[in-house]
Amino acid sequence: MKLTKEIKATICDSVLCWLATSSADNIPNVSPKEIFNCFGDDMIIVANIASPQTVKNVRANKNVCISFIDILKQKGFQLKGEAKIITAAAIDYEKMENVLLMLTEGKFPFSSITKISVTSAKPIIAPKYVLFPETTEEEQIANAKKNYGF
Repeated sequence: MKLTKEIKATICDSVLCWLATSSADNIPNVSPKEIFNCFGDDMIIVANIASPQTVKNVRANKNVCISFIDILKQKGFQLKGEAKIITAAAIDYEKMENVLLMLTEGKFPFSSITKISVTSAKPIIAPKYVLFPETTEEEQIANAKKNYGF
């Protein structure tokens, strides 16, 4: 599935994402990730900084779900796909690493990358947008800044 301009923009505006994996025994795990970005038109890459359970689960079960939101707009996306752990021996590792190193500025070491080939996407929106359809993003941003001290 090709990532839309809106999905790519939301990734750039998101501080964290949450990567859901499942073990070979179908035990779920959700882990926040700080260093992630698009790679090409249909992939998300995530630096494995402190992620031993994520790595173990992806090696046992490639099906994952990743979600992210712009915390001020309170809109984002949930993406599903197939993940693979990419190590330094892989052909595209250096290209992926360079994308993620721009975000870390070398401050967060990582030795592998989770590459997610996206197969589906759906939007995530705050309930206020549903309950009060006249809500604008500007109002939502102003409320978030007021309520959370941004």
